[in-house]
Amino acid sequence: MSTPKSYLSSHHFGGLWKPKKDKNTGADEDPEVRLEGDEKLEPEHVSETSFDAATGSSSTRRRREAPPLVRDLAPEERARLEKVLVAKIDLHLLPMLIIMYLMNYLDRNNIAAARLAGLEEELDLTGTQYLTAVSILFVGYILMQVPSNLFLNKIGKPALYLPTVMIIWGVISAATAAAESFGGLIAIRFFLGFVEAAYFPGCLFFLSSWYTRKELGFRTAILYSGSLMSGAFSGLITAGITSGMDGKRGLRAWRWLFIIEGVITIVIALMAYFILPNFPRTTSWLTENERQLAIWRLDEDIGEDDWLGSHKQTFWHGMKLAFTDIKMWVLMVLLFCFVASGTVTNLFPTVVQTLGYSNIVSLLLTVPPYVLGVITTFANSWHADKTGERYFHITLPLYFAVAAFIIAAVTTKTAPRYLAMMLMIPGVYTGYVVALAWISNTLPRPPAKSQKVVAMSVNCVTAFIAICAATLLRFILVHLNKKLDRGEVVEGAVAVGEAIPGEAAQKGFRFVL
Repeated sequence: MSTPKSYLSSHHFGGLWKPKKDKNTGADEDPEVRLEGDEKLEPEHVSETSFDAATGSSSTRRRREAPPLVRDLAPEERARLEKVLVAKIDLHLLPMLIIMYLMNYLDRNNIAAARLAGLEEELDLTGTQYLTAVSILFVGYILMQVPSNLFLNKIGKPALYLPTVMIIWGVISAATAAAESFGGLIAIRFFLGFVEAAYFPGCLFFLSSWYTRKELGFRTAILYSGSLMSGAFSGLITAGITSGMDGKRGLRAWRWLFIIEGVITIVIALMAYFILPNFPRTTSWLTENERQLAIWRLDEDIGEDDWLGSHKQTFWHGMKLAFTDIKMWVLMVLLFCFVASGTVTNLFPTVVQTLGYSNIVSLLLTVPPYVLGVITTFANSWHADKTGERYFHITLPLYFAVAAFIIAAVTTKTAPRYLAMMLMIPGVYTGYVVALAWISNTLPRPPAKSQKVVAMSVNCVTAFIAICAATLLRFILVHLNKKLDRGEVVEGAVAVGEAIPGEAAQKGFRFVL
């Protein structure tokens, strides 16, 4: 068996390895290779050629090897350095990402708390109009999520892209305080969803570019804890603003809520410019040893580095891989059902208010379920990563969610209903974050492929909600038209130019289906 010298091909270990050429002869110099940026490293692959005497044929296979600074480490020393590296990555990435996601979710869902702080009353919204304002955000989400993910994947600058979109959504969120009508609120909510669509899927892609599969579950849970904490903070903040700022400078409490939270979002985004890194290959706070180890960890874990350059991030290749992989479709259904179950959070303060307490007490009662959700999410995800198991860590919490929804549906007593509310949030989201990590574990590369699962899952959920709403409305209108056919009075069924509902049937009025 011979072992000739070889160099990395363009699709191995970054796609940036090039043999150095002799200026006079044009031949490859030996034995070094050059990394773009004039960094010199040893060859990382060895070609092994074997000869089969029976068939008279030979075959060559390439064996991946670690870069020299990693290869020369003793196992104990590498384990120690890797532990230090992961702790360093955690410190630089997670705190800011969590705070940013907390504000992302807070700015998106604070309309639920604002409802109890006077929004619905001051804008004279009907129940249907309020629900429309809640759901219109997801229309913008549908339109922007996939293009945003692909754009981020193409430019490879999350440290610039994510804070920029955060500033924009902070401005839009604060502008909600200026809404004076249902139409104005709808327009603001649409554009808020359009911009916020960039953040969470982008963060999942970002984390998978720094952590190995066994580390992703817990880190995803830590990130998602931001959304659960936002539910707790939203209730506390709104209760404080409602009790202390309602009417200040002529503004109702709900307007102060959007102004204060929007300004906080902008300030945090400005800080993020100076804190967030891009990828291991281009991060300045890593030493050369740490950079090589960070890149090799991903290469060793999956088989390739994550972001190799914009010319390597092909949209159509990632789409083809996604649509032809049966695992993608199964994961999409899984996340579809999770997100559909979690829509209870969009109306959670209103659900809690049905217990019969005052607005401020109801807002405070929304806090414990989210706090419990954070605790169970951390515990479940930590254990999932420790054991390397995913299925039971996803399905077991769902049994508690099913029990909670059943209890809420069959009882009218306060204690059992609040127990059900305590279990709803943990029951859904405890397993959800493990399912999100399962995407990167199951469809790890290329990034364009795994991103589409999250994007299309959210899109499927919102499309499904739209279908359900349209179907429900059609059933209602068919029922009302039948009442008009029988000559019965239907509220809102007024003939053109008339103001007497009872005459609508005789005038030929029918709801359009």
